[in-house]
Amino acid sequence: MSENPQSADLIVFGGTGDLSMRKLLPALYHCDRDGRLSPETRIIAMSRGGLDDADFRGKVDAEVRGSVPVDDLDTWQRFLGRLHHVSVDIGGEDMTGWAKITGLLAGHEQRDRVFYLASPPMTFGPFCRELHRAGLVTPASRVVLEKPLGRDLASAQRINDEVGAIFDERQIYRIDHYLGKETVQNLLVLRFANAFLEPIWNSLWIDHVQITASETVGTPGRRGYYDHAGALRDMVQNHLLQLLCLVAMEPPSRNDRESIRDEKVKVLESLRPITGGEVDRFTVRGQYTAGESGGVPVPGYLDEPDNTAPTEASRQVETFAAIRAEVKNWRWAGVPFYLRTGKRMPYRCSEIVVQFKDVPHSIFAGSAPNRLVLRLQPSEGIKLHIMAKEPGAGEVALKPVPLSLSFAETFTTRVPEAYERLLMDVLTGNPTLFMRRDEVEAAWRFIDPILREWDSWGTPPEPYPAGSPGPAGAHELVLRSGRFWHEEDLA
Repeated sequence: MSENPQSADLIVFGGTGDLSMRKLLPALYHCDRDGRLSPETRIIAMSRGGLDDADFRGKVDAEVRGSVPVDDLDTWQRFLGRLHHVSVDIGGEDMTGWAKITGLLAGHEQRDRVFYLASPPMTFGPFCRELHRAGLVTPASRVVLEKPLGRDLASAQRINDEVGAIFDERQIYRIDHYLGKETVQNLLVLRFANAFLEPIWNSLWIDHVQITASETVGTPGRRGYYDHAGALRDMVQNHLLQLLCLVAMEPPSRNDRESIRDEKVKVLESLRPITGGEVDRFTVRGQYTAGESGGVPVPGYLDEPDNTAPTEASRQVETFAAIRAEVKNWRWAGVPFYLRTGKRMPYRCSEIVVQFKDVPHSIFAGSAPNRLVLRLQPSEGIKLHIMAKEPGAGEVALKPVPLSLSFAETFTTRVPEAYERLLMDVLTGNPTLFMRRDEVEAAWRFIDPILREWDSWGTPPEPYPAGSPGPAGAHELVLRSGRFWHEEDLA
């Protein structure tokens, strides 16, 4: 519990939407329950919903309470008492909502104000301009931008320009919830607080790195969004490249808000561009067809229920993406980084596998290289696979066994959700785990040539059955160099 949590007003635009109800409000409840919110802190939802405070509290009580462990009704009622709702008309002529929010915030100009934009990226600029026009932006204000930040480099730069015209860069928090996961934090500690790993964290000892984010779900009811996003924009440009940065970055000079972000930018700028004909060799795109998920038949992407009729964009969009990336510097020269993500995969899992090289000369039969597995979800934890002798007389028989750290089993405290950490970092003004403008744009510079080449092909993505590990091309991507995906780590 924080001794003196700072009072703040957290204003969530899109406060009645899916992200707010599933992630933000449950995370804020946990922060409140743990005593990390000051008594005066308010949570103000802004939407076009036409709700008053009582309506909004009733909605939250009905939809959120079942998803959080409410074992103290007094705490839950206290949390509900923090909630307010204001209906606004962004870009319209009706200023009633803006007058109400202005009145609600009046007299609290010295209090921290956090504007959380849980809305599509095309609304970021207009919303910030409306805030400025209403006189609501103070020196103590911060703005949080949800992903995706644009569809390409040009649109990302445009959004950054629009938001940057109202807020200073120090006030802008571009969020990626993967960076709030406990395993990601432990990756930094594992690397930079333990002497045994850093000397072998380089191309002399590491053969390759795999970063996987697989989902068992499809896109029922979401094709309108996914047709224009796709796996490369939705997952690789942000989540997977962020994880690559944390694996590959140099040790920062200190653990502060800019040193870590400086090192991540250097990694993105060191990525070998994939352009032209190399895109076909070093990338794979796929789209799931009908198959099985958990033993239950499921439709393909084009036939998912509750969707609009498929369009040409539907037939071209990828639900699976894989990339063979390289970081061109002394530490990582020659080490491939394999990134993949997909929907309707056999397992729901996000993890990093660091595959070490084999011993220079093995005196035992059956030896296998060591590997370090960092699992982000589900069941966050770290495993180091080493070779050990199986008990018994006679010939020496080797078996790979894991040295395992399960956060749930090792630590008695509850493992907080990613949004809890990130929301508290915003409220306390700590931007370390958020992306700077140069970081976002460097990621788009790597992704843009791949997107352009894919668009030029005019052919549909490679099909793969739902419930399978992805298209055959993804396996060929690693097999060309004699490697394979570590599917057993995903189970």
